[in-house]
Amino acid sequence: MPNTIFVLNGPNLNLLGLREPEIYGADTLDDIAGMLEDRARDLSLEIDMRQSNHEGHLIDWLHEAQATGAKAVLLNAGAYTHTSFALYDAMRAIKTPVIEVHLSNPAAREEYRRHSFVGMAAKGVISGFGAQSYLLALEAAARI
Repeated sequence: MPNTIFVLNGPNLNLLGLREPEIYGADTLDDIAGMLEDRARDLSLEIDMRQSNHEGHLIDWLHEAQATGAKAVLLNAGAYTHTSFALYDAMRAIKTPVIEVHLSNPAAREEYRRHSFVGMAAKGVISGFGAQSYLLALEAAARI
């Protein structure tokens, strides 16, 4: 799967489009998946898009990305970004590059959102551009 980009989404991202659209925008996760698939085709890449509200699923999928030879992972860990040593450890345990993605800009939000365990292990971070953050991260992943 060397041309596959895993796109992993954490808790509550299944509610995009409904949940606080003034912060996260009106695009649903399916809308974002469609945009990514369209752009990935242009880049000769494939998208494997997943979402879970469970931390262990995200960890298993990070391991799977490594095991299957994925080119990269785009990870929007949601609130786990700020709390999960387990995701940090999983990211450090694999060689597959991980790009942290956020719709909003955590640095411009509440104090507790300004620390990212995910970011400490990520190759890079793209945030604050709404759904475009995912497309920018895909462009970066294509060049890894």
